[in-house]
Amino acid sequence: MKRIAPTAAALLTAAIVPTVSVCAADCTRIGYGQGTSVDALNRPTDAMQFNARYGDLDAFALSADDSRIIITFDQGYENGYTSKILDTLKEKDVHAIFFLTGDYAKREEALVKRMIAEGHTLGNHGMTHASLPTLSEEGAREEIMSLHNYVLNNYGYEMQYFRCPCGEYSEQALETVQKCGYKTVFWSFAYVDWKTDAQPSAAVGMEKLTKSAHGGEILLLHSVSSTNAEILGDVIDSFRAQGYKV
Repeated sequence: MKRIAPTAAALLTAAIVPTVSVCAADCTRIGYGQGTSVDALNRPTDAMQFNARYGDLDAFALSADDSRIIITFDQGYENGYTSKILDTLKEKDVHAIFFLTGDYAKREEALVKRMIAEGHTLGNHGMTHASLPTLSEEGAREEIMSLHNYVLNNYGYEMQYFRCPCGEYSEQALETVQKCGYKTVFWSFAYVDWKTDAQPSAAVGMEKLTKSAHGGEILLLHSVSSTNAEILGDVIDSFRAQGYKV
C-alpha cells in the first residue's frame, strides 16, 4: 500500500509553471543547482526553468502548492541527529520526506520504522547512491528498483518519489525514473549543511533558511547536520510566521 504524507501531496499535481515538450532523451550528465537568481516571489528561477523543461517527465524542483514549504532530508548515513529531528517534527506536527539510500534502509531499521509510523514519506535515493547518468539504462533501473523492492519487502512501504544521487541527472535518467513509476524530486533551496566538520552556526543557518523561504519550496536538508537538528523547530516557526504551511 502506498503511504503519502500530507506535505507530499502537492507534488502529485501539475508543475508550478506550464511544461514544454521534451525532445528525444539526451544522455548528457547535468549537475542540478537552484542558482541564486529569484523572481518577485523569491522563487529560484533555475528551479522554475527545471519544472518547465522536465515537468512532463514527472521531474520537479518546486511544488505546485504555493502556500506550502515541503521539508525533505537526504539520509545517506546516520550521525546521531535523526531522532532529535523526528522529535521536533512530531512536536511541530510536520511531515517530511526522507530520501533513503540502500545502506540507510538496511542499517537503520528502527529509525525508518519510526518515520513510517509517524506519517513521514519515504523517498528513494538509490541503492548505492550512484549517479544515474553514469549507469546504463538497465543499471539505473536496478539502482532504483532494488531499493524500491527492499523497502517494500522489509517495511511494507511502496516508495514513489526519487531524488537523484549526487544531484546529477540526464534526460534519459529522468525518463528511466518515470518508467519505474516514480516522480523525480529535486529542490528549490539547499545550503552547505552536509559538511559535518564545518557546520555553520545556528544564526547563519537560520538566516539562510528564513531569507530563502518561498511558496512551493522544496527544501533539502541533511540529517547529519548538527546545525539543522538545533534550529529545525525555529525554522518551522519562522516559515509559519511568514504565512506558509509546513
